[in-house]
This record gives sequence, C-alpha cells and structure tokens, in this order.
Amino acid sequence: MWYSTVGCIVALTLSLLAAPLATTAQVRGKIPRIGVLEPTSQEHPAPCLFAFQQGLRDLGYVEGQNIRLDYRYGEGQADRLPALAAELVQLAPDVLWLHSDAAAWAAKRATTTIPIVAGAVIGGLVEQGLVASVARPEGNLTGLELPAIEASGKRLELFKEAVPTIARVAVLVDPAIQYHAHVPSNIEAEAHALGVQLQRVETGAPASFEAAFAAMVHGSADALLIMESAFFAAHRQQLLALALQHRLPTMSYGRHFAEAGSLLAYGADPRELCQRSAIFVHKILQGVKPVDLPIERATFQLVVNLKTAEALGVTFPPTFLFRADEVIK
Repeated sequence: MWYSTVGCIVALTLSLLAAPLATTAQVRGKIPRIGVLEPTSQEHPAPCLFAFQQGLRDLGYVEGQNIRLDYRYGEGQADRLPALAAELVQLAPDVLWLHSDAAAWAAKRATTTIPIVAGAVIGGLVEQGLVASVARPEGNLTGLELPAIEASGKRLELFKEAVPTIARVAVLVDPAIQYHAHVPSNIEAEAHALGVQLQRVETGAPASFEAAFAAMVHGSADALLIMESAFFAAHRQQLLALALQHRLPTMSYGRHFAEAGSLLAYGADPRELCQRSAIFVHKILQGVKPVDLPIERATFQLVVNLKTAEALGVTFPPTFLFRADEVIK
C-alpha cells in the first residue's frame, strides 16, 4: 500500500537525517529561518501545517532553539497572501514554506531567489505553471503536489458505484483556488456518462456554510462532492456535520476527511506530504538547490467510513468494499 511504502521511506530518511542536524546548525553559526505562508487562520490552521511542524521535529529541529519559523496567516482571504508573502521576503528567510496554490503564486511573485518548498499543493504544479517540469522544476520552487484535476472524474465514478441511487451531486468549490474555476465543467463528460447532474456551489468562509447547504437543498442535491482545499480541510468537521445533518452522502479527498466523517474519500493524505516536505526544507538548508529536488506526486487511495454509512442508512454494493484501501469502522 502507498501509505506503508511512504511511511517506510520517511522513517528511514528521518533516521538518517536527524542525527547530524544539531551539529550542522551549530557549525553554520546561525539559526535557520523559515517563512511560513499559511492560507488559513491561526485559530483554524490546515492539518498540513501541523504535519510540517511534526516533520521538522522528527528531523531534530526544535522551534526557538535550532530553527525559527515566522508565520503569516491569510485568514482564508487569498487576496491577502501577496502582501503577506512580501512581508516574509523582507525578513530574508532561508526558505519559504506553503501548501496552497494561491500561496505558491504569491511567494513566486514576491521572490525569485529565496527557495520555496510547497507541501501538498493541490492541482498540479506543472499544470498551473508554477514549475517547468516534475523532474527538474527550475526556478526557486519545489515540493510535493496532489494531482487533483484528473482525479475528480474518478471520484465521481467511485461515488456512483458506491451509492448507485445518487442522481444530482452538489460540487463544493473554494473560489480562492485557481483551478476550481473550471469545476465542475471539467467532469461534465464523466457525469453525463454516469447519468448524474452536477450543481456548482461556492463557499469561501465558515459564515457562508449554511447558505451553501441551503443552495444544495434548493437544488435538490442528493449527494455532495467536496473539492480539495486547505480551507475546507481546516473546517472539515463543520462541513461534514452539516452534510450529515442534511442527509447528504459525501465524497472527499484524503484520509483526514474520512476520519472526520466523510462517507468516502479518494486521494492522498496531505498530512503525509506536508510532513515529508520538511525533508525538502532540510536538504535546502544543507545547500541543495530547489532545481535539484524533483517534484513528488502523491498516489491515491480509497477510504470508506462505515460509521457514516450506518448513520445515513447507506448499504454498499457487495463488491465495493473489496476495492477500498482502508475501511473505518
């Protein structure tokens, strides 16, 4: 399984890198400085930030002792990120770290010299024009990505297979994410083939969640597809509670959504990627150039939550559970 493979790789890499870390920092005579551009809020940070911090700790970094992190929070407002990125650049950090496409664009426009590490950016770094290629990123940005666009149709297909009765699927999108502008038109062909109608619903703030679900009800949606978003991840419990309240089966991405109550999740866990992104930061601090660190792409898994299925009265076709990589009971 992908997770076990990644876990072994991360564990081996961390064990090799952690031991010499403190000595390396002391030899340099200065504490490395990391600028963190977080699109969500300090009160509700995305899971990726916690995972990155854990990745640093696993490598032997102790915040305030042998590493310094300067945080800037976008508070869910993408238009704030360019100014925040400029603030971080003025601090002259050794590396900028982020995990959203909007933050990546803001950082790229703020500096062409400071290395940038992306942890679990959604939508494809090459496809969005953030890097030249996966094998050799060029420029000053590298990291890990969740190739989401090509997975959306597969999610819809799995959703229909798991719950054959669904006919009208609300697609929840985050207006702050660039590629969401093409959703759900990018999966209309798949929807037509499956006999499913799609309803686009936008929300970019917790205050608008109730209105978003009211729109779904008004549109007679009988299921909900939640698109990838750091903002949605930060507020996944609230979104999934509303979905359950409105009796809407959900398909999301990543195990963290299934853990929070999504009926189904198909994708990679961004937390794993963001934790691994700490290794990219460590290598750059040791002198490796971003151009020499190829982009890493996630492999997806299907996770099923049987507790939610029971709460919704959903019975899966007999063969479907055999396709799942993990079942939460």
